[in-house]
Amino acid sequence: MSVTAGTPVVNEDEAALATPFVKCLVRLIRAQDTYGSQDGASDAELLARFIVNEQQRREIPIIGDPDADVMWRFNIFYTAVGLSIEARTRLVASPITMISHEGFGRVLLTTGRLVVFSKTVRDVHRFGFATLRKLAEAGAKLVDDAIAAIEAYPEVARA
Repeated sequence: MSVTAGTPVVNEDEAALATPFVKCLVRLIRAQDTYGSQDGASDAELLARFIVNEQQRREIPIIGDPDADVMWRFNIFYTAVGLSIEARTRLVASPITMISHEGFGRVLLTTGRLVVFSKTVRDVHRFGFATLRKLAEAGAKLVDDAIAAIEAYPEVARA
């Protein structure tokens, strides 16, 4: 039995698509498709916008203004993180993004009075992940780290 060169990548993509975070992200994308223009698209096709490989990243200038599509991807990614936190903890985790027109700013995720995630961001116009696996890993890590903070300070998180 021969193995094709694409098999490990396909299996890796299928595994990434099966993760709870990626499923949440796909549900959110489909929910925002109010006209049904992407009804026939597979989950991988919907997430293709989030994939920015090294060659594509090099082609994007270092300094640039994020366009509406990039800001949509950025915001929906962190919204999916918040929804995943809520699904696991039953606490509303609200993302707050403050991004300048130049693509610099801050992202916060809060539950009540507890900030479970805070990050300064730059180069938002280059936002994306090298593979679906990297996308799934990044989302899952943010969710796990936030839940660890909630478990460390449960009284503050529920205040």
